[in-house]
Amino acid sequence: MVNSTLVVTLYVNPMTGNDTNIGSRFSPFKSLTRALKGTKILTIIHLESGTYNAASGEVFPLIVPGGVTVVGNEANKGAGIVISGSGEYLSPSFGIQNITLLLVDNASLLGVTITNPSAKGTGIWIESAAPTLSNNTLSNCGREGVFTTGAAKSTILDNLFVQNTASGLVMAGHSQGEVLRNVFQRNPLGIAISDFATPTIANNKLSENRTAIALSRNAQPVLRQNLIAKNTQGGLLVNGNALPDLGNTKDPGDNIFRDHSEFDLYNATTQKLVSVGNQLNSSLVKGLVELLPNSLVTFNTSFSDDSTEYPPQKPPLSPYPLVSASSELDGHWAEPFIQALVSMDLTHAFANGSYQPDKPMTRSQYAALVAIAFNPFPKIPAPDFTDVPKDFWAYSAIQIAASGGFVGGFSDRTFRPDQSVQRLQVIVSLVNGLGLPAVDSGVLELYSDRHTIPDYARTAVATATQRGIAVNYPDPKVLAPLRLATRAEVAAMVYQALVAIRRTSAIKSVYVGLHSRS
Repeated sequence: MVNSTLVVTLYVNPMTGNDTNIGSRFSPFKSLTRALKGTKILTIIHLESGTYNAASGEVFPLIVPGGVTVVGNEANKGAGIVISGSGEYLSPSFGIQNITLLLVDNASLLGVTITNPSAKGTGIWIESAAPTLSNNTLSNCGREGVFTTGAAKSTILDNLFVQNTASGLVMAGHSQGEVLRNVFQRNPLGIAISDFATPTIANNKLSENRTAIALSRNAQPVLRQNLIAKNTQGGLLVNGNALPDLGNTKDPGDNIFRDHSEFDLYNATTQKLVSVGNQLNSSLVKGLVELLPNSLVTFNTSFSDDSTEYPPQKPPLSPYPLVSASSELDGHWAEPFIQALVSMDLTHAFANGSYQPDKPMTRSQYAALVAIAFNPFPKIPAPDFTDVPKDFWAYSAIQIAASGGFVGGFSDRTFRPDQSVQRLQVIVSLVNGLGLPAVDSGVLELYSDRHTIPDYARTAVATATQRGIAVNYPDPKVLAPLRLATRAEVAAMVYQALVAIRRTSAIKSVYVGLHSRS
């Protein structure tokens, strides 16, 4: 029997609830304030539709302690679940602030709309540890939607920051963390990064702001694969001693800057910036900037798009070399999995001869890998994705993976081939694509962060865990479902999926939650 900590689940309904109730599904509280009182570690608070404000009994600022997850409408980024209000908070580093909500330690906020109507009001304040913000909307705040400072190492992903008075997101102090796949629209500043902040800003879309990203003081963010377009003034503004990482020869920036009136990139500092592999209009680059092209290709596996046979007997392999035993994989935790796939002719190196195991894997790269590893029989007609032309390098692979049930598209008929995949998406994809029979979700007690697994995916994650497909590095008891999957993690899980369908033998690894069953 796996030792576990009891997870408390509470429900709040501002329309039908009562704060004298017990907080169950059929006897919900009326206010989030009441639900947060006396909460203990591993509490999930479900919010029903409605407006959570002073009139409905809320007392601001709301403080979400560590271990507590507040969940609303994740599928629609908090539509219909609005927390609106402001209260004084004494920040250790910034003095008195007007905020709506404070996230403490590893608290999580999922699927909620946050509004702070007060002048100079902040929606969410973060100043410690590693909280998670996912699938929320931050709008109409008197100053910014989210402010992170201190040594916070936040995970901010898949949120919408729209129409805030000053900025969508401000990162100050020694803030770190990841800002991934968010949308920033119609803010004077999309993202402002200052002081000594060093976050990773990747796969975001910033458009229709005045300036998309502004850096100041000693900020050193890493910018990768962002779409920065149609901002009324410009894309990236660099002031003070700020020094953004805009790519290098081994890890290109892959940011796209376009359709700006004044500048794509404006370096107002005296130090030279180096941009590698970013799409920029050189006439809209100002200041001391060296522009270098991307000498790498994104993934090596190539597929022809003129075959009339579907699916092909085996997708053609890349002309690039195999990963060698003396490569950067030496001593890497995933080396046995990657080398095993290589020995089976199922994956190759990247164009520069390396696998780059710790880089995130994109959706097109994942489709290429599962197409060649499983060569699935078509279950459904291949969709016609509007953003995957027939001359795209992974067109055939995406068609094979999609018709085989391993990948799907979005409601707007796009595939988004350059978007990185989450660990959860890989796990669900492999279970669904292989049609593995479901198991009881009790096995999820293994994971200390099981409360972060969305309801729709619990059965698939349980199945993947039971069959040894879920590979969790560095801690086998931490699933981290919303984190971007690295190439190493995907290779390991694809190999374990081959083990699950008896295509190959198991590799012993402490990072497999439950060892594969023979």
